[in-house]
Amino acid sequence: MAGGDDLKLLGAWPSPFVTRVKLALALKGLSYEDVEEDLYKKSELLLKSNPVHKKIPVLIHNGAPVCESMIIVQYIDEVFAGTGPSLLPADPYERAVARFWVPYVDDKLVAPWRQWLRGKTEEEKSEGKKQAFAAVEVLEGALRECSKGGGFFGGDSVGLVDVALGGVLSWMKVTEVLSGDKIFDAAKTPLLAAWVERFSGLDAAMAALPDVGRLLEFAKAREAAAAASN
Repeated sequence: MAGGDDLKLLGAWPSPFVTRVKLALALKGLSYEDVEEDLYKKSELLLKSNPVHKKIPVLIHNGAPVCESMIIVQYIDEVFAGTGPSLLPADPYERAVARFWVPYVDDKLVAPWRQWLRGKTEEEKSEGKKQAFAAVEVLEGALRECSKGGGFFGGDSVGLVDVALGGVLSWMKVTEVLSGDKIFDAAKTPLLAAWVERFSGLDAAMAALPDVGRLLEFAKAREAAAAASN
């Protein structure tokens, strides 16, 4: 780690947003203290560090808190610019394109995916699933353009959009098991299907992504608890 830097990550292991930060830290080769939060009984440190949203993740760097997953990822990239690979391209236009696709992942894929999993009615779930699959098709085109023949959204190396999408990979695999649907289908989105395999094989991904089996058990337990409370 860079000399004298104290990094502490407040998070919860199943969170895809926390996973994004862990991916960035792993890609940069930075060591940090991983603080597991109880989201039903939030710590004083979390409430003090993120008083506006009171949410994880929060990265505390030398005592100063930074909030929101992709803001944290960009902060890590800027502050530790001389450490590990750069997650944002040097070219301003390419940087703007990457920043365009990050909220698309959240708004058009992650939000409907949550509706698909947690919708109160079958109609809500069905609509969420439909929107999520539509977003995957658009991201196939985005990967084709952004990669410029390389293996990642960042080209030959992992970039900001790879981290944004990579953070939800384990959850997408869990969803495939629970639903029986193939989200990244090699027949329909071959570039993304190949990207999933390539990204999952990275050392940083293997270090940061939560175990799919463990996550599946967590999802089933949460589903059972939700059913029991209705």
